[in-house]
Amino acid sequence: MAQIANTVSTTAAVGNREDLVNTIWNIDPHETPGLTLFDRITADAVNHEWLTGSLTAAGSNAQIEGNDADFSTAARPAEVRVGNRVQTAWKIVSVTGMQEAVKKAGRKSELAKELFKMGRELRTDIEWAIFSNVAKVTGNSSTAAKSAGMGAWVATNDVLGSAGSPASPTGDGTDARTDGTQEAFTEARLKTAILGCWTNGGQPDWLIMGGFNKQVFSGFDGIATKYQNAESGKIIAGVDYYESDFGMMKAIADRFSRARDVWVLQADLWAVGFVRNMFVKKLGPTGDAEKRMLICDFTLEARNESGNGLVADNTTS
Repeated sequence: MAQIANTVSTTAAVGNREDLVNTIWNIDPHETPGLTLFDRITADAVNHEWLTGSLTAAGSNAQIEGNDADFSTAARPAEVRVGNRVQTAWKIVSVTGMQEAVKKAGRKSELAKELFKMGRELRTDIEWAIFSNVAKVTGNSSTAAKSAGMGAWVATNDVLGSAGSPASPTGDGTDARTDGTQEAFTEARLKTAILGCWTNGGQPDWLIMGGFNKQVFSGFDGIATKYQNAESGKIIAGVDYYESDFGMMKAIADRFSRARDVWVLQADLWAVGFVRNMFVKKLGPTGDAEKRMLICDFTLEARNESGNGLVADNTTS
């Protein structure tokens, strides 16, 4: 039946109030496993430096009773001084006075809402930098300084595809790895990287990879019981336990690690250093607008790359 003539209805009324839910639903990715797992430290200079060391190789050690010490055979391995550049990162926003004053859905303050979002964005930018294949850049008045990512550090235990030249970096952050021909991620390739870490004295405890190869990894024989949370609640995400020949390892997907890379990491061999941790800076207004900058200065500390590994050049589809 048709509507009765001259009936007042919602389709004709102009004074009905809107039904706008007072919540903003964001589904953009913001989890940062690397930034969460690695130590956070203070950096005190634009060139952040540290020392790496090693032990003499094990071998026969039989000495004549009562003999004098022969210091001609007593050479000790020297520490190596390495460093990374501190990188400045920021996010900026400008909000008019009118927009800050009017009644809004899902937030009271436009500035507060944007700063909250920018905080998540800045964390994901740092996460991207950590797992990047980028060499360090000193920086000058016209070039931004850059922190070398893990792709410019891990060199000793790389399992690579063919045709990359140079395939592995020097291992001191000065050059990036050259990508090679992609091939399928396999458990055999993963075991090779883990063995390399163990042989060089490492005790890797984390596997970090992109989503596609996390699904490939889930079919490996070494998968143990699945868990929903890492212990101590440090990461809220699905974690697999992988039983390697050298101990249990935890595996997790990272949206900001390069999809072609699978990292074999000893978490305590990495740190993220901050000269200035993330803070809000109020900028001078121009006209009727409030300006804010969310800023930090950070760098990646690779405490000893030889305890870590990389299965590189994996297919991603």
